[in-house]
Amino acid sequence: MTDQLTLSNALRSETHDLHEVLDKRVMQLNPFADSEHYRGFLRMQLRLHTAAEPLYHNSNLLNLLPDLSGRSRLNAVLADCEDVELNKTLLSEDQRIASYIKISDEYEGLGWLYALEGSTLGAAMLLKHVKNQLNLSETFGASHMAAHSDGRATHWKQFKAMLDQLELTPAQREKAITGATQAFIFVTDAVNDVMIDDAIAS
Repeated sequence: MTDQLTLSNALRSETHDLHEVLDKRVMQLNPFADSEHYRGFLRMQLRLHTAAEPLYHNSNLLNLLPDLSGRSRLNAVLADCEDVELNKTLLSEDQRIASYIKISDEYEGLGWLYALEGSTLGAAMLLKHVKNQLNLSETFGASHMAAHSDGRATHWKQFKAMLDQLELTPAQREKAITGATQAFIFVTDAVNDVMIDDAIAS
């Protein structure tokens, strides 16, 4: 029963299958094969972080998660897009599509934030691929994958601890799970929309 789990464990349990499908799909598309594949990967990141950016400035969420504003990675994603010379028309298109996402309920927002913050752990492995295959780094082209100064694991544990200390009603917990589910579906749709599928391209 998810209501007997901590919030972070409930979110993990309820989104596990979606997360697995997403991870496999991303790696199947070989996002670090070359610069063009990587631009598709960045476009997916741009859509996600643009859609979620208002959450990092939401006063209600800032009351729940005090260090939230410092966790946004949108500016880093935008800098990476500029570094790899992402087509400006495509960039604007991705921002426009992301702007249609309106996360009006802060408890659903908690679920979205869980998905985004959790991705910082997986970024460690992705960064190795980026460095080895594309010669990019935390300072050029892949700054959104950089670890926080206090370390990825510590930063993630701190976020989960803040989630788990929240006193939510069962309905509010369900909204958080709904938000996390929406986030994973949104990213999966973005992956299929903008990342290069060699099987289709050929």
